Amino acid sequence: MERNLESGTAGKAAFKPVLGLSETPGELAMLPSPIGTVFDQPEPEQLIELTVIIPARNEEESLSACLQSLVSQSEELFELGRDWELIVVDDHSTDHTGEIACGFAGVTVLKAGKLEPNWTGKNKAVWTAAKRARGRWLLFIDADTLHEPGNLRRAIHEATKHKVGMLSYSPRQIVHGIWQRSLMPLVFCELALAYPPAKVSDPNTRIAAANGQFLLIEREAYRRIGGHAAVSEKVLEDVELAFLAKRRKVGLRFRYAEDAVSTRMYRSMKAMLEGWTKNLALLFDNCLALAVWRVIDIFLLVVLPVLAVELWNARIFAHSAQWLVAGWVLALLWVRNLFRFYARVAKSNFPFLDCAISPLGLPLFVALLYRSWFQHRILKRVSWKGREYAA
Repeated sequence: MERNLESGTAGKAAFKPVLGLSETPGELAMLPSPIGTVFDQPEPEQLIELTVIIPARNEEESLSACLQSLVSQSEELFELGRDWELIVVDDHSTDHTGEIACGFAGVTVLKAGKLEPNWTGKNKAVWTAAKRARGRWLLFIDADTLHEPGNLRRAIHEATKHKVGMLSYSPRQIVHGIWQRSLMPLVFCELALAYPPAKVSDPNTRIAAANGQFLLIEREAYRRIGGHAAVSEKVLEDVELAFLAKRRKVGLRFRYAEDAVSTRMYRSMKAMLEGWTKNLALLFDNCLALAVWRVIDIFLLVVLPVLAVELWNARIFAHSAQWLVAGWVLALLWVRNLFRFYARVAKSNFPFLDCAISPLGLPLFVALLYRSWFQHRILKRVSWKGREYAA
């Protein structure tokens, strides 16, 4: 892999993009761009291979393990501080997040600065670091992710091999407790059906998706789409960036990547409820209709076997074969629906046991779908990590 440092002059895109996305400043000037985006940022005097950016707000429980999995990837041919940099942005944390980040050698810690109107906290934190990044590739990750050895270099190689400007991984989800283990497969199977990775990665389709837990963007591609400033007020900024990537034709690849990264998204029931309330209505345009279909699932999975048993009992007392036949018809319909349900849930990429108990999470999933719809469509306000945003 090339390790030559590129140079540039202030105000010019002097380096040669690794994907040939745009080789002349004039092409960039023709693209519409909001004031203050990377389009008018001066280039660093020297570019390194990669900048990893982690926005962190009250992440003391997870940040240490995340940073350890990253700094351990520093090696002779890929040395932290020389070939790549690691930036943590402390987003007004009230715990020990900043202290933990400062405890790792080679990690740069920045303050997010005052939150401005029309910005979410995460986007502001990320943008703070992106404007100072020196990498030819920018990797945006969450503080609750764990990275397999060597996955940083492999991700760059994968993006280069497939000639895409944006690569996003859907991590392996680490879940604990009955409610997480039953709910999360339901959510992720719907995501897999709504955003099939093969179609997301196909430049000829309009379907776009990305996962902000691992989002790798080539520097010039980031300039083309306007950076996080272009999605400053978006709560679901990763998906919005993916749509921009397809619109600007910088190349998008998205896949499930248990071989590269894992994450524990939520560490409490409260965080899980708040997180999915924030996201579900944005991820699924048909949020309310999806809730109705899952109510039908509850009926088919629970009521059909009860009715079948009742019909069999009626046959015993009425001495009629008709009740017996009716009972078996309902039983067969239940079995068919059971197979259909589990075939869908299997697309979530969760372990067998988590998928097996997923019917227990259906009432909670329905409640969250409705709650998310109500917050976004009626109240038009959502909350996340102590902040409220317009939906």
